[in-house]
Amino acid sequence: MDKKAKMIKKVRIMADYQFGKGCGDILFSDDVTFQLSRTKRIRQIMIDGKRIATARARDGMLTLSMEAATAIHAHVPAPALRVAVCDDAVPFVSKGKTTFAKHVTSIDPGLRSGDEVIIVDENDKAIATGQLLLSPDEVEALDTGAAVDVRCGCEQ
Repeated sequence: MDKKAKMIKKVRIMADYQFGKGCGDILFSDDVTFQLSRTKRIRQIMIDGKRIATARARDGMLTLSMEAATAIHAHVPAPALRVAVCDDAVPFVSKGKTTFAKHVTSIDPGLRSGDEVIIVDENDKAIATGQLLLSPDEVEALDTGAAVDVRCGCEQ
């Protein structure tokens, strides 16, 4: 097995672990390219020069582009990996603004603080992706504060 095939297998396993079985195959086709760090670790995973995901340096978990989040959204049934927001917050969140706890209408109870999530509107349309800052119980209990640090929105 050559070096690129090993890296593809590794990122597919990482995606399956983080987002669920089958997500690695959906996200990373055989024509992906890698941008490596100075220490030869995988940093960015790209297709046709466009970033699909980034491996976080501190823990190796993947952060998603909007295209990757949309692909996972289509594969994983609701409410998995999702944070739903009210219609009032959609214009702001879709532009990449922070999602606040008071705007969250529902959340996957299996999520943990620090997880990569897909932010959806009330009709389950993917509008952004980001990192969950609170546990689902905290999001539901609090009326103030940031719930999701949005990385990218569909209108960015």
